[in-house]
Amino acid sequence: MREKTFQPGRSAAVLCFMGHALMENRSGLVVQAGLTRADGYAERRAALDMIHEHAPGSTRQLTLGADKGYDSADFVRDLRQACVTPHVARKARHSAIDGRTTRHEGYALSQKHRKRIEEPFGWAKSVGGMAQTVYRGLERVRCRFVLTMTANNLARLPRPLGA
Repeated sequence: MREKTFQPGRSAAVLCFMGHALMENRSGLVVQAGLTRADGYAERRAALDMIHEHAPGSTRQLTLGADKGYDSADFVRDLRQACVTPHVARKARHSAIDGRTTRHEGYALSQKHRKRIEEPFGWAKSVGGMAQTVYRGLERVRCRFVLTMTANNLARLPRPLGA
């Protein structure tokens, strides 16, 4: 039996940062991107911050599609207070989403389109070089992530007719 020794550069990966993106359903383009330190509440906090930054004091009704990880009573309550309809996937038990949201056809449409947010993240990892960043520090990695999401939008835009 061999004894394991410490080898620099071969330790386990530790999740330090978490990328967040707000996507517009019709076009599939990322309209806002951000990066935070990874903890148990970073996703929900970032989603609320992005909604407030994207449409501060909006009087029109907005919707937010998300997966089951966002189905918590406090997050749904905060969205409703911000005049945002939570189109969050329901948990099997104890869901914070009730029938007044799920009965509308827009809810089913949002659930279908919410999966498209994975495409920019896959592109960022495979093409954009974000699978393993070479930068250190929150601000540098955030700048790289936002730039990568912008490049993804440019790559998804249709080519001009004359080109």
